[in-house]
Formats: sequence, C-alpha cells, structure tokens
Amino acid sequence: MPQTVSRQIRLAARPEGRPGPEHFRLEEHPVPPPAEGEVLLETLYLSLDPYMRGRMNAGRSYAKPVEIGEVMEGGTVCRVLESRHPGFAPGDVVLSYSGWQSHSVARGDSLRKLDPAVAPVSTALGVLGMPGFTAWSGLLLLGQPKPGETVVVAAATGPVGSAVGQIARIKGARAVGIAGGPRKCAALREEFGFDAAIDHRAPDFAEQLRAACPDGVDVYFENVGGPVWDAVFPLLNEFARVPVCGLVSQYNGASTEAPDRLPGLMREVLSRSLTIRGFIQREFAAHRPDFLREMSGWVAEGKVRYREDVVEGLERAPEAFVGLLEGRNFGKLLVRVAT
Repeated sequence: MPQTVSRQIRLAARPEGRPGPEHFRLEEHPVPPPAEGEVLLETLYLSLDPYMRGRMNAGRSYAKPVEIGEVMEGGTVCRVLESRHPGFAPGDVVLSYSGWQSHSVARGDSLRKLDPAVAPVSTALGVLGMPGFTAWSGLLLLGQPKPGETVVVAAATGPVGSAVGQIARIKGARAVGIAGGPRKCAALREEFGFDAAIDHRAPDFAEQLRAACPDGVDVYFENVGGPVWDAVFPLLNEFARVPVCGLVSQYNGASTEAPDRLPGLMREVLSRSLTIRGFIQREFAAHRPDFLREMSGWVAEGKVRYREDVVEGLERAPEAFVGLLEGRNFGKLLVRVAT
C-alpha cells in the first residue's frame, strides 16, 4: 500500500495578542504504518475550543504548550483505516486527540469507540464530549444549583454555556444567559429555554442584567471575564458559587496596566462568603460515566438541545479559530475534515 500522507496545521509562531494566519503553517507529512497496539486514523471532525489559545503561549499553564513546529492540539472524531489493536477494526469511528491533521497513528488504548446509532458522532466533541462534561461537572459538582436559585452563564450560546443553562433548568433553577447580539439572545429564550437572555453589547447591559436577576445571582458560571464579570459581581448573593471555566475575553492578552482590584475582590469574597473555584474538567474524570448516562438521556428526551457550527476543510481551521475567540461562531465549532 502507498504510504499515507497527512495534511497538518502546525504552530508557526507564538502570537502576542490576536492570532492570525502568520501563526499557522499548513504542511504535508507521511504517516508511518501502525505498530502493534496502534491504529491508523482518518480525521472526520476536528473540535475548535477556546483553551487552544492558551496552548499557543509559552507560559506556564495547566498543560504543556504546543511547541513551535508541532501540530496544533485538539480533540477529533476519526475513522479507523488500519488496525493492529484487537479492539478496533477498519471502519470503526472513534474519539481521539489527534489534533489539527487529516491522518494520524494512535495507541488503541487511548481511543473510545463511538456508536453512530446512539447519537451523531460529532456530539462526542460537543454536548456528549468535553464541552458537555465541562458544563455538567462545573455546574453540578461545584455550582450545585438548588430549586428556585438564579444561575447566570456567559457565552451562553456556546456548547458549554447552552448546556449549563439547560441543566440549571432541569434542576429547577432560573437560567439567565449572556450572549452577543439579538439573534443569539433570541435562541437562548426560544431554542434553549432560558428564562432570560441579555445582550452584553447593549449600552445598558448592566442595568438589564440587574433587572433579569431581581433576587440576585446564586451561581455564576464564568466563561469570559472582563466587563461581563464586572456586571455580574455586584449581583452575587451571600454564599454564591462561581465555577471559573474560562476567561475568553483575556486570552488574546489583557492589559497589565489595570488598577489592582484584588483587595476589593477579597473583601467581598469574605463579607459575602463567596466560593470562587477554577476547574479543569479532567479532575472530575471519575464522574464521566455518570455524565454520559445522564446527559445522553437528556439529549434523547429533548431536555437538552445543542447547536453545531461546522466549517468545511482543514485549511479553514485557523480562520475559524480566530473567529471563535471573537465570538463569531454560533454553537459548537467543528471542522469537517473528511466525510
């Protein structure tokens, strides 16, 4: 058989601020045949997620950065082309972490087989994958919403935020979503069933948010930081819980000249008995079977709905990724690499 060639997007340079085309490089490289215990994969879908911006930096984080010249990291849904692992056969569809490339070789014990009859395989990268698990674990294990409480979530039409609001409603809480633009706010109310939706671009955003939360905020699921945090923070009730999932407004470089507000923040944390807890969903890995059972049921019953924003072609991944950081996507952003 002729050797498989993989089209790959590699990190060309580390961005300072907003990433652009000059920070990525499209290359082709031969893929070695799989060794014993390995499989040869063809990528069907590539997941684009905000955390990838942090991987482009050299600084310390919760995971090793992508090195210059390496393939960009990312979750994928792949088809098995060749297998030297007893658990997989050609044609199987699997969840993997192959990154921004068309073909790869992976250890079979690092893969999870997907059943297209249960749900569309793309959902393994969204509502039934890392974003859905992030929403489920952050809200239920840290936020712990109670019936009648108010849950606020920013970036609410994204795959994490939309799931947070719908799970909050299932648990009997009020769900208030924050999104950018009338179209996204309408979807929060009409498609995802939020009790209220606020446009963070509105000139009176803070006033609208206060009016939507007359009893204050009990759980704020933090995805963005910045001005949205500034509007939510005064509304936090005593004993409010703040799971910190992301700070997308700061990923392209926040100003280092801002005044020091930490003393005031800590004073309010103390006086209002607030719980602010950063988390990475992998720390809750033991709960993944519970998540899959519960979320799969909610999706099948129509209690949790989801959107996918699919871009065609691996070469469009850099442009789509920049758009993700600017809020241009609507739903879970995926790149269809092959069919």
